[in-house]
Amino acid sequence: QLQLVESGGGLVQPGGSLRLSCTASGFAFDYYDILWVRQAPGKEREGVACIGNSGDHAKYADSEKGRITISRDNTKNTVYLQIDNLTPEDTAVYRCAADQTKDESTNYYTGPCRFHWLNYDTWGQGTQVTVSS
Repeated sequence: QLQLVESGGGLVQPGGSLRLSCTASGFAFDYYDILWVRQAPGKEREGVACIGNSGDHAKYADSEKGRITISRDNTKNTVYLQIDNLTPEDTAVYRCAADQTKDESTNYYTGPCRFHWLNYDTWGQGTQVTVSS
């Protein structure tokens, strides 16, 4: 069974950058699309970016295009989320989630990655990002 662990969060000043990591273990990582979501106190969970199983495509929340980059290195079983020009509004718990989109028997891929978090059934515990001066 796939397990996910996020890291890279912390306290950052406005205008700074962070690179979050989502590292997987337990199953073939390239069978999964990965989604990053965040949830701020008192707010709903929102999708930030998703990436296909091979890294050949990605989708971003409209509000974050140009400021956030998602990437993956399947040799390291890791997906990255680079966030630049951080603002206090980015303060949230960031979690990654996995959606198996490649069939084990046929290798058929059912992507592209889906943006809504309801499609994902394996989740990490999250990493806190706090943006404050």
